[in-house]
Amino acid sequence: MLLKLYPDNPNYKEFRKIAEILREGGVIIYPTDTVYAIGCDINSNKAIQKIAKLKGVSAEKANFSIICNNLSNLSEYAKVDNGIFKMMKKNLPGAFTFILPASSNLPKLFKSKKKNVGIRVPDHFIPLGIVEELGNPIMTTSIHDPDEVVEYTTDPELIHEKYQKDVDMVIDGSFGRNVASTIIDCTNGEFKVIREGIGELIL
Repeated sequence: MLLKLYPDNPNYKEFRKIAEILREGGVIIYPTDTVYAIGCDINSNKAIQKIAKLKGVSAEKANFSIICNNLSNLSEYAKVDNGIFKMMKKNLPGAFTFILPASSNLPKLFKSKKKNVGIRVPDHFIPLGIVEELGNPIMTTSIHDPDEVVEYTTDPELIHEKYQKDVDMVIDGSFGRNVASTIIDCTNGEFKVIREGIGELIL
């Protein structure tokens, strides 16, 4: 299924349809403020396993992140001190992934082999709207290969053509970018840029 959802004329009723698919264990592809991503409800082990298989990785060892729509409930999913939290507030929503120690509330697949979790609050109305309607974060991972820039990672119709048999919905939010988020490692109470992306950090 290909769903068109553009920022200049959004139909917010469509978010209910997307949330229903996710609650039923569905997998979706959607735009972010960086590249297009593939994701699911963080509470659906079956969907997480399906995405891991598509990526060719083990779900227990994969470096999947979660998308929140704000930082108000961050402590439910990650451990963060005041200094790091203040920096995150300055930069989010934005094109960043912050790596933090995971909390005990994350689903088992996020905690079984690793102690950290990536947190994203993208500056894009579609993923933020999905999370708000769903009522909890979504798991997310980029569909693009970081070592190769190819057309299908930016054109939603080509993305749909490639993945329509593998996912339940592709959300067309216009053309995406081919630059990923900036990754900030905050696991030691300090911060370190471990991947330069589109986000420019404000200190």
